[in-house]
Amino acid sequence: MPLEFELCPGRMIGGNHPCFIIAEIGQNHQGDLDIAKKMIKMAKDCGADCAKFQKSELEHKFNRRALERPYTSQHSWGKTYGEHKRHLEFSHQQYRELQKYAEEVGIFFTASGMDEMAVEFLHELNVPFFKVGSGDTNNFPYLEKTAKKGRPMVVSSGMQSMETMRRVYKTVKEHNRNFAILQCTSAYPLEAKDVHLRVITEYQKEFPDIPIGYSGHESGVHVSVAAVALGAKVIERHVTLDKRWKGSDHAASLEPQELQELVASVRLVEAALGSPAKSMLACERPCHDKLGKSVVARVRIPSGSVLTLEQLVVKVAEPPGVPAEDIFQLVGRRVTQEVDQDQSLTPELLDGDGKKAKC
Repeated sequence: MPLEFELCPGRMIGGNHPCFIIAEIGQNHQGDLDIAKKMIKMAKDCGADCAKFQKSELEHKFNRRALERPYTSQHSWGKTYGEHKRHLEFSHQQYRELQKYAEEVGIFFTASGMDEMAVEFLHELNVPFFKVGSGDTNNFPYLEKTAKKGRPMVVSSGMQSMETMRRVYKTVKEHNRNFAILQCTSAYPLEAKDVHLRVITEYQKEFPDIPIGYSGHESGVHVSVAAVALGAKVIERHVTLDKRWKGSDHAASLEPQELQELVASVRLVEAALGSPAKSMLACERPCHDKLGKSVVARVRIPSGSVLTLEQLVVKVAEPPGVPAEDIFQLVGRRVTQEVDQDQSLTPELLDGDGKKAKC
């Protein structure tokens, strides 16, 4: 199976395709539809490929006691956790409105399905791909049902072990070959020492036939850019309009100027990664023509002499002569005319057949 697939209509990921950048709006919209639309537009303006939300059917994600427990955090939008979550949860109709707005803006739109019923709704909504949040990565009935829907999947791996991720890979691939796994650490905000970007390389070894990416919760953009340098084909970062807003995710999110910087930096690194083939490039030719070194005569060499290494030296020369890397190939060659000291050794001064002279 190729290491690439179509994640969204007309947009391939993996292989040599550009990194797919997801602006994770999540619930940083504060439960306000107008703010959500502003964030979709911001994600588009900053160059992200996709604006992503989080969709829950609360009675299917939480049991009754979890929804009824008191929630006194400074980030709370209600007296209980259920009231808090209901404030932040958009209705099905609001999701349709947001999807339509994203289409008008020109950015891909999807959401993490935070429970099986949310996945059913997102499937009905016809999102281009399913995002599996870290909290459901070891939820194997959920994974199997989601994979069977046939849509591409992006699976985060926060809070999981490599053994679990092997099971995740096997479970999803049995039903759906078009998926990616993201290295992720579920801490908000995330300290650099807990990022472990080297897991990306391990995932590439363990799962060589799928794209690997990175979902980050750290401050700034540098770590995410480094992930791209390591080969991440999907980057997901939380975004916000203001890190000072109420809500636990804002501190680990990128403000517009940071998202713009991330996108620009990722594209710059992708351009810099270039090709694995090593050769002199056209852009290097002026430097080579000015400073590239050639073989010159260390001493005067009489016509008919068979060249020895002691007669030769490497210098920046005018006119350019035999390239420096070919100096050893000149040993044993015969010169057809006298060569002055410090004169460039050029092909016309050498015997024509290129063979070393016999003594």
